[in-house]
Amino acid sequence: MKTVCFGEIMLRLNPCGYTRFVQTDTFGATYGGGEANVAVSLANYGIDASYVTKLPKHEIGQSAVNSLRKFGVDTSEIVRGGERVGIYYLETGASQRPSKVIYDRAYSAIALAKRSDFDWEKILEGANWFHFTGITPALGGELPEICMDALTVCRKKGITTSCDLNYRKNLWTTEEAGKVMGQLMKLVDVCIANEEDAEKVFGIKAENTDVDKGVVNHDGYKSVAKQLSDTFGFNRVAITLRTSISANDNIWAAMLFDKNENEYYFSRSYNIHIVDRVGGGDSFGGGLIYASLMNKSSQDVIEFAVAASCLKHTIIGDYNLVSVAEVEGLIKGGGSGRVQR
Repeated sequence: MKTVCFGEIMLRLNPCGYTRFVQTDTFGATYGGGEANVAVSLANYGIDASYVTKLPKHEIGQSAVNSLRKFGVDTSEIVRGGERVGIYYLETGASQRPSKVIYDRAYSAIALAKRSDFDWEKILEGANWFHFTGITPALGGELPEICMDALTVCRKKGITTSCDLNYRKNLWTTEEAGKVMGQLMKLVDVCIANEEDAEKVFGIKAENTDVDKGVVNHDGYKSVAKQLSDTFGFNRVAITLRTSISANDNIWAAMLFDKNENEYYFSRSYNIHIVDRVGGGDSFGGGLIYASLMNKSSQDVIEFAVAASCLKHTIIGDYNLVSVAEVEGLIKGGGSGRVQR
């Protein structure tokens, strides 16, 4: 099985522990980004995972490439050029103080990429699955057209496509997002969203739900998934259900709507104590793609995706560094945290 993920990988800089930006004298440096995080998850599960982006030829660009190679991701189709690697700064929240992200990604190599940089016929040769997120076209320039080029080739080749809507208000307006994503979604088979994405991008809201107050209405999410599927023809719609108790503690679950089966599947819920939340949604996407490629039942697909993401919340950094066995162990009830000997 071969998967191809396309997007931006960034340099992540964060103060140690719970130190605030204004307190710190040093920043830890790692790498991550929506689609890169998915590619690493898939590689860790034993899938042939290829990651596509554009990065400068200098040492920081090479360091980003190396961070992917370290975990077995195929980087052979990464285009080299441009001047900047995008950066994001992360301040880890605690208790009632939320985490904070500051982006410094304008004019990055991928944001300035051209359609001619990517030969999608070649890149997608032999691929079974293509994944991107709404963050990538939101970077502007020619990226909406580049994403459309990739999706068009996928449709021609019969490659399954997935997109995590991932609306980011700092990158574009809801009107811009709705217009661009509305066109791209017509060529997407599997849609991943959360309680905010569907409303912000397409104006579809889960009724009688307030995740901040711990109120999650299953019927409301069923309606959102059905509306998304009816509007764009998605075969599957996955919606993550996160109830935030504090910056450290969440209740985590998800729902999957399967159009062909006309059924809704809800996962079990996990009470998670968070070590690092960033990349949680991407680890869900990686788990969903893996379980789908393994032809698991719809119920097993959503259970694997949620369990994989639950474990990611315990790992520092963007990447979800867990194995299939560890995910399956949690699903079978191994969530006590006891030492494994």
